[in-house]
Amino acid sequence: MSAELRITLAGAERVVAAGTTAGDALEADGRTVIAARVNGEPRDLAHPLADGDVVEPIDIASDDGRAIVRHSTAHVMAQAVQELFPEAKLGIGPPVDNGFYYDFDVAQAFQPDDLKRVEKRMREIVKQGQLFARRPVTDEQARAELAAEPYKLELIGLKGGAAAEESVEVGAGELTIYDNLDPKSGELRWKDLCRGPHVPSTRSIPAFKLMRSGGAYWRGSEKNPQLQRIYGTAWESRDKQDEYLKLLEEAEKRDHRRLGAELDLFSFPPELGSGLPVFHPKGGIIRKEMEDYMRKRQGEAGYEFVNTPHITKSQLFETSGHLPWYAEDMFPPFELEGVEYRVKPMNCPMHNLIFRARGRSYRELPLRLCEFGSVYRYEKSGVVHGLTRVRGMTQDDSHIYCTREQMAGEIKSLLTFVLSVLRDFGLSEFYLELSTRDDSDKFIGDPADWEAATEALRQTAEESGLELVDDPGGAAFYGPKISVQAKDAIGRTWQLSTIQLDLNQPKRFELEYQAADGSRQTPVMIHRALFGSIERFLGVLTEHYAGAFPPWLAPVQVVGIPIADAHVAYLQDVAKRLRERGIRVEVDTADDRMQKKIRNAQRAKVPFMLLAGDDDIAGGAVSFRYRSGEQKNGVPVDEAVAEIVDAVARRIQV
Repeated sequence: MSAELRITLAGAERVVAAGTTAGDALEADGRTVIAARVNGEPRDLAHPLADGDVVEPIDIASDDGRAIVRHSTAHVMAQAVQELFPEAKLGIGPPVDNGFYYDFDVAQAFQPDDLKRVEKRMREIVKQGQLFARRPVTDEQARAELAAEPYKLELIGLKGGAAAEESVEVGAGELTIYDNLDPKSGELRWKDLCRGPHVPSTRSIPAFKLMRSGGAYWRGSEKNPQLQRIYGTAWESRDKQDEYLKLLEEAEKRDHRRLGAELDLFSFPPELGSGLPVFHPKGGIIRKEMEDYMRKRQGEAGYEFVNTPHITKSQLFETSGHLPWYAEDMFPPFELEGVEYRVKPMNCPMHNLIFRARGRSYRELPLRLCEFGSVYRYEKSGVVHGLTRVRGMTQDDSHIYCTREQMAGEIKSLLTFVLSVLRDFGLSEFYLELSTRDDSDKFIGDPADWEAATEALRQTAEESGLELVDDPGGAAFYGPKISVQAKDAIGRTWQLSTIQLDLNQPKRFELEYQAADGSRQTPVMIHRALFGSIERFLGVLTEHYAGAFPPWLAPVQVVGIPIADAHVAYLQDVAKRLRERGIRVEVDTADDRMQKKIRNAQRAKVPFMLLAGDDDIAGGAVSFRYRSGEQKNGVPVDEAVAEIVDAVARRIQV
């Protein structure tokens, strides 16, 4: 063995002694640099280097660094749980966005007091500075050491399979166990099957907090036992954790499910079933405004509205290719007169039938079909979430049929159209995600077609000037897509509009048009969902605006508040003038005092309040009060009406 190693560190070649670890080479303190990337793979700081290795630091504040801290904290939590609940059997404990979780098989569900005890014990373990030590084991050794952990044994049996590729426990290579060791005696305190890497010691975990617990099926299948999952969060500093917890507080205030109930917009009757919302009159107004706006914009852009049924013969989805790839996301079939039917999960196959209903000429292309189409998807009950993850939804769906020569221009025009619509709804920060195929077998069609479609999308995305993020393997089974990712008012990112290029379905449906030279050609098909679904987009907007919708979307745009009963008739005349201009206005004639009426309007998040008393009537004016509490007195009625009408017409927020 050579006494020296040549490695590359920070882009420069260095000579180090044999036996040097990644941490030694990086001079890492385990506080800022908590792991290393060796030849592109994340490794523990204790990883011994080999000749020719390329070594880079993993900073605790990087995405990889946070993930390592969070997974290490999950281990600490599992250790604490098994110390406090010795009968607990271990599931898995991966890092997730903003935190981590670990699943346990326990006799009773965890209670809030249990989580307090677990968190207290975790803090003691962190303070001890227990060391994370990696140890390779054979399958037989792992089974022997983990004989009392049935879920770990199952994972060992899955090693190298598809499930293992997604597991933090095992992969396709060797198995490893991480021991938590006492820093003074080296005595084993706890161990877990894990791929790693981890922080060097528990003292490298700066900030964490347990959040909640709940049920979760083992490996995500309702056919498996239900385990108890504890969620937590962990960060590179207490300041960062405090920022996140404040964001959560703000997000809770904006939760569209709570606001939907408070503002009487929508509800989720249990009699209908999970993920099936109903919209109340005020929510119906917002939906109508959204749909009316889209009908107008799409009409101006040359779209033609169509309508298709909610159910169809199952064979349609065989033709489209959806059944082999999408069946788990569909509701079960039902039989009618000896034929199998399904409720539709998407509209595109039916739009293909409309295109195919008669001969088409190149002169008709691009043909832009659109529909507010109701679709139904079987989402598992564990992922259904308010309006943002439903089982019944209405898509503002569009399918554009064009020639190959028109494809690039149509995509560019579509992206411009999509972004302008989102801006009208008050969203302004975007980036793009390009979802492409990978080498797996979950995609159909000619790779050459995929390459052409992907390049067309990439070129349009790059020309937009927006940040572009690659999403390998994230494409639909029939074609690549661009997703518009939008930031809301508190910085969260939502996937909204999608543009998908499809060179496969037109072939499967044998769609054709007659070209200028008389030949029969296959059109290109572009799928475009602008809102994604009306339900989800309304949920996003509710949280973005915290329920205080801009005047053009607000269910009630103006409330008239009389100082006394004698002023009601005057405000009703003002309301009549506003209604004649298309404004949604109410006059509060309740017996409450004026101040309570103002508070009621503010709680209902009404954009404008018009107050009137004797002086206002004498001057043909109103006192103009805004949602912020600001008030202008003695505003002539004509000016008040004009300001309200202008705010609605310009779709501005007030």
